[in-house]
Amino acid sequence: MTTYAALLRGINVGGGKKVPMADLRTLLTGLGHTGVRTYLQSGQAVFTTDSGDEESLAAELSGAIEERFGFPVDVLVRDHGYLTAVVESCPFPAADLEARQLHVTYFSMPVAPDRFAEIDQAAHLPEEFRLGDRCLYLYAPDGLGRSKLAERLARRPAKGLIATSRNWNTVVKLVELTSSEE
Repeated sequence: MTTYAALLRGINVGGGKKVPMADLRTLLTGLGHTGVRTYLQSGQAVFTTDSGDEESLAAELSGAIEERFGFPVDVLVRDHGYLTAVVESCPFPAADLEARQLHVTYFSMPVAPDRFAEIDQAAHLPEEFRLGDRCLYLYAPDGLGRSKLAERLARRPAKGLIATSRNWNTVVKLVELTSSEE
């Protein structure tokens, strides 16, 4: 059995794409998953299963959400090992920062550095970003809502690429929730 986190993109924001967490838990349980839990209202669920891989599980959940709620939702599924590696590989001093200053954008596939080559990082200082394994770390000292760099990074959606961001508190909590010691 493997424990996964499902990251739903763009739900329960600004009155659109409402997915109640109780309904999401019921949906995941109905798909045959166990140990189902949700975290916050912004689209994190944790579940255990012995079948499937990250991509097939994400596609299955995305399809079930569209069937149940009537709208498409992009979903990423990541296992505990990957989530732990993201935390351990953080290029910024996470322990010294406020959670609102550090974010991780999870990608559905690897992203080549040349995708962001035209961004003049020095022009955005003290904000910074670094690429990781299917993720991007963003240090935004004034928070994501005021970040000009975050705005710039989001301007170039790639066809077929799913991207969803979480603040550092959520990133760390997902590691905790997917731990087999929970």
